[in-house]
Amino acid sequence: MAFTESTMLELGTKAPDFTLPDTVSGKHISLKDIASDKATVIMFLCNHCPYVIHVNPEIVHVAKDYQAKGVGFVGISSNDAENYPQDGPDKMKIHAAEVGYPFPYLYDETQEIARAYDAACTPDFYVFDKDLILVYRGRLDDARPKNDNPLTGKDLRAALDAVLAGESVSETQYPSGGCNIKWKVG
Repeated sequence: MAFTESTMLELGTKAPDFTLPDTVSGKHISLKDIASDKATVIMFLCNHCPYVIHVNPEIVHVAKDYQAKGVGFVGISSNDAENYPQDGPDKMKIHAAEVGYPFPYLYDETQEIARAYDAACTPDFYVFDKDLILVYRGRLDDARPKNDNPLTGKDLRAALDAVLAGESVSETQYPSGGCNIKWKVG
């Protein structure tokens, strides 16, 4: 597994629109379906990446904590399912149930949405304000599979707390890191 950091999309970017199939419900979900009038979190995830597996419990905790406060959440997998069948839509549905994702888990087969968000790795986190303007991008926290830092979600939680309080999010933001998105070749 090659460690890849997020590319840190420019703050102030408007959330690119999308409509993708939800592997959990079988419905097509668009940005407007999950967007909140408080904040919206878009996460690029996948099933097999050890970095995602490591943070999954805290992703679930953060989502549950902040959904209760009106924040919208969605997970998107953009990995090439032909070459990485463990990340295909059928396996995504099973994975979401096993992990307990309390949000839609969408499949970006064309990888156009990952490119629109300049996503580079899994996991990769984006927080948009009520106007769908990017105010945070980067990591969940500083926990990684091979360090002893506890899973707290502190970076993502701090950004969400600031948005919910009507305050500016700190511009000191650290890239997420994990497995590179498995891009289609050719």
